Amino acid sequence: MKQIGSKIPKAIGRGAKILTCDNSGAKLVRLISIKGSKTKKGKYPAAGIGDMIACSVIKGTPEMRKQVVAGVVVRQKKEFRRPDGTRVKFEDNAVIICKDNKGTPKGTAFKGPIAKEATFRWPGIGKIAKIIV
Repeated sequence: MKQIGSKIPKAIGRGAKILTCDNSGAKLVRLISIKGSKTKKGKYPAAGIGDMIACSVIKGTPEMRKQVVAGVVVRQKKEFRRPDGTRVKFEDNAVIICKDNKGTPKGTAFKGPIAKEATFRWPGIGKIAKIIV
């Protein structure tokens, strides 16, 4: 897992419902926890682009429903600033479901654009992604 150059605001809170943008079988997931997050006492952790999360599948195929899976956040609505000065934001929050904690994607095709920061941190996602913004 590599470090991201730009400072991503943590905009997706715990318990949020997030769409998936791959063909793993899950359609909608609920964020349970953020892996490796550290916060102050009493503050809930939040996720941003490139974060590995644990989530439960709400909608999807019968085999995938009610399972706890790992995922990586690849899009967020809250804008963030890159080191070159450009600001980037997407029209939805999206997650890619992973097989393991190394970021290997479960699906074989992704819908929509993927943030460059997520592909830099998780090279397995960058190999499959068609549109990288």
